[in-house]
Amino acid sequence: MRSGCVGCGVELPAVEGPVHRYLESSPACWAAYGEVLEREYADAAYRGVHRLTVDAYAVQHPGRPSPQTIRSAAVHLIRLCLILEHGVATEAAVAAMLAAAARKGAYHWLEPPAGRGARTVADVRRAATPAEHAARVRDWALDAWRAWAPHHAQVRAWLPAGSPRRT
Repeated sequence: MRSGCVGCGVELPAVEGPVHRYLESSPACWAAYGEVLEREYADAAYRGVHRLTVDAYAVQHPGRPSPQTIRSAAVHLIRLCLILEHGVATEAAVAAMLAAAARKGAYHWLEPPAGRGARTVADVRRAATPAEHAARVRDWALDAWRAWAPHHAQVRAWLPAGSPRRT
Protein backbone atom coordinates (compact mmCIF):
# COMPACT_ATOMS: atom_id res chain seq x y z
CA MET A 1 0.00 0.00 0.00
CA ARG A 2 1.23 3.49 -0.87
CA SER A 3 0.50 6.84 0.71
CA GLY A 4 0.70 10.36 -0.66
CA CYS A 5 2.38 13.09 1.32
CA VAL A 6 0.09 15.99 2.16
CA GLY A 7 3.05 18.37 1.83
CA CYS A 8 5.06 17.50 -1.27
CA GLY A 9 2.73 14.93 -2.82
CA VAL A 10 5.32 12.15 -3.11
CA GLU A 11 3.89 8.63 -3.21
CA LEU A 12 5.81 6.22 -0.98
CA PRO A 13 5.09 2.85 0.56
CA ALA A 14 2.83 3.49 3.55
CA VAL A 15 4.48 3.23 6.94
CA GLU A 16 3.39 3.90 10.48
CA GLY A 17 5.50 6.35 12.36
CA PRO A 18 6.00 9.84 13.66
CA VAL A 19 5.75 13.10 11.77
CA HIS A 20 6.97 16.60 12.55
CA ARG A 21 4.70 18.55 14.88
CA TYR A 22 4.02 21.38 12.41
CA LEU A 23 5.68 20.55 9.06
CA GLU A 24 2.85 18.46 7.63
CA SER A 25 3.92 15.27 5.87
CA SER A 26 3.14 11.60 5.65
CA PRO A 27 5.04 9.31 8.02
CA ALA A 28 6.81 7.79 4.98
CA CYS A 29 7.98 11.19 3.72
CA TRP A 30 9.16 12.19 7.20
CA ALA A 31 11.08 8.89 7.45
CA ALA A 32 12.71 9.49 4.04
CA TYR A 33 13.75 12.97 5.21
CA GLY A 34 15.24 11.41 8.34
CA GLU A 35 17.31 9.04 6.18
CA VAL A 36 18.65 11.95 4.12
CA LEU A 37 19.50 13.92 7.26
CA GLU A 38 21.21 10.89 8.77
CA ARG A 39 23.42 10.60 5.68
CA GLU A 40 24.30 14.31 5.84
CA TYR A 41 25.12 14.20 9.55
CA ALA A 42 27.05 10.92 9.39
CA ASP A 43 29.27 11.65 6.39
CA ALA A 44 30.98 15.00 5.88
CA ALA A 45 31.04 14.38 2.12
CA TYR A 46 27.24 14.84 2.12
CA ARG A 47 27.06 17.76 4.54
CA GLY A 48 27.77 20.70 2.21
CA VAL A 49 24.17 20.97 1.02
CA HIS A 50 22.51 20.32 4.38
CA ARG A 51 20.98 23.79 4.67
CA LEU A 52 19.36 23.47 1.24
CA THR A 53 17.98 20.07 2.29
CA VAL A 54 16.35 21.62 5.36
CA ASP A 55 15.00 24.59 3.40
CA ALA A 56 13.59 22.52 0.54
CA TYR A 57 11.83 20.16 2.92
CA ALA A 58 10.44 22.99 5.05
CA VAL A 59 8.95 24.93 2.14
CA GLN A 60 7.41 21.80 0.62
CA HIS A 61 5.78 21.02 3.99
CA PRO A 62 4.78 24.45 5.36
CA GLY A 63 1.96 23.26 7.60
CA ARG A 64 -1.07 25.35 8.54
CA PRO A 65 -1.12 29.03 9.49
CA SER A 66 0.26 29.71 12.97
CA PRO A 67 2.92 32.13 14.21
CA GLN A 68 5.50 29.32 14.11
CA THR A 69 4.68 28.06 10.62
CA ILE A 70 4.46 31.57 9.22
CA ARG A 71 7.95 32.40 10.50
CA SER A 72 9.32 28.99 9.46
CA ALA A 73 8.14 29.31 5.85
CA ALA A 74 9.37 32.91 5.68
CA VAL A 75 12.89 32.27 6.94
CA HIS A 76 13.40 29.12 4.85
CA LEU A 77 12.21 30.98 1.75
CA ILE A 78 14.53 33.86 2.65
CA ARG A 79 17.52 31.53 2.84
CA LEU A 80 16.59 29.84 -0.45
CA CYS A 81 16.32 33.27 -2.08
CA LEU A 82 19.73 34.34 -0.80
CA ILE A 83 21.52 31.13 -1.78
CA LEU A 84 19.80 30.30 -5.05
CA GLU A 85 18.89 33.69 -6.43
CA HIS A 86 21.63 35.89 -5.03
CA GLY A 87 24.48 33.37 -4.85
CA VAL A 88 25.14 34.11 -1.18
CA ALA A 89 27.48 31.69 0.61
CA THR A 90 25.72 29.33 2.98
CA GLU A 91 27.30 30.81 6.12
CA ALA A 92 26.19 34.34 5.23
CA ALA A 93 22.72 33.07 4.32
CA VAL A 94 22.48 31.33 7.70
CA ALA A 95 23.38 34.58 9.48
CA ALA A 96 20.74 36.45 7.48
CA MET A 97 18.20 33.75 8.25
CA LEU A 98 18.91 34.04 11.98
CA ALA A 99 18.44 37.81 11.76
CA ALA A 100 15.18 37.24 9.88
CA ALA A 101 13.97 34.71 12.45
CA ALA A 102 14.50 37.24 15.24
CA ARG A 103 11.95 39.55 13.61
CA LYS A 104 8.92 37.94 15.23
CA GLY A 105 5.62 39.20 13.86
CA ALA A 106 7.26 40.65 10.73
CA TYR A 107 5.78 38.05 8.40
CA HIS A 108 2.37 36.96 7.23
CA TRP A 109 1.03 33.69 5.89
CA LEU A 110 1.87 32.99 2.26
CA GLU A 111 -0.64 30.62 0.72
CA PRO A 112 1.44 27.61 -0.32
CA PRO A 113 1.41 26.81 -4.02
CA ALA A 114 -0.75 23.86 -5.02
CA GLY A 115 2.28 22.23 -6.64
CA ARG A 116 5.39 22.55 -4.51
CA GLY A 117 7.81 21.16 -7.07
CA ALA A 118 8.22 17.88 -8.89
CA ARG A 119 11.36 16.87 -7.00
CA THR A 120 11.11 15.57 -3.46
CA VAL A 121 13.17 14.11 -0.67
CA ALA A 122 12.60 10.70 -2.26
CA ASP A 123 14.70 11.77 -5.26
CA VAL A 124 17.54 12.81 -2.96
CA ARG A 125 17.32 9.60 -0.95
CA ARG A 126 18.13 7.61 -4.13
CA ALA A 127 21.46 9.40 -4.68
CA ALA A 128 24.37 6.94 -4.74
CA THR A 129 27.35 9.29 -4.28
CA PRO A 130 28.08 12.57 -2.51
CA ALA A 131 28.25 14.41 -5.86
CA GLU A 132 24.92 12.98 -6.98
CA HIS A 133 23.43 13.81 -3.57
CA ALA A 134 24.60 17.43 -3.82
CA ALA A 135 23.24 17.79 -7.36
CA ARG A 136 19.88 16.30 -6.40
CA VAL A 137 19.56 18.51 -3.33
CA ARG A 138 20.36 21.60 -5.37
CA ASP A 139 17.82 20.60 -8.06
CA TRP A 140 15.23 19.90 -5.35
CA ALA A 141 15.85 23.25 -3.66
CA LEU A 142 15.62 25.11 -7.00
CA ASP A 143 12.41 23.29 -7.86
CA ALA A 144 10.87 24.09 -4.47
CA TRP A 145 11.97 27.75 -4.72
CA ARG A 146 10.50 28.08 -8.22
CA ALA A 147 7.20 26.60 -7.01
CA TRP A 148 6.86 29.58 -4.67
CA ALA A 149 7.32 32.06 -7.58
CA PRO A 150 3.99 33.84 -6.89
CA HIS A 151 5.51 34.95 -3.57
CA HIS A 152 9.07 35.78 -4.67
CA ALA A 153 8.47 39.54 -4.54
CA GLN A 154 7.26 39.27 -0.95
CA VAL A 155 10.20 37.08 0.06
CA ARG A 156 12.63 39.58 -1.49
CA ALA A 157 10.91 42.36 0.47
CA TRP A 158 11.51 40.37 3.66
CA LEU A 159 15.27 40.04 3.12
CA PRO A 160 16.94 41.53 6.18
CA ALA A 161 18.56 44.92 5.72
CA GLY A 162 22.24 44.51 5.00
CA SER A 163 21.86 40.95 3.68
CA PRO A 164 24.49 40.15 1.12
CA ARG A 165 22.92 39.87 -2.31
CA ARG A 166 23.46 40.24 -6.00
CA THR A 167 22.05 43.39 -7.47
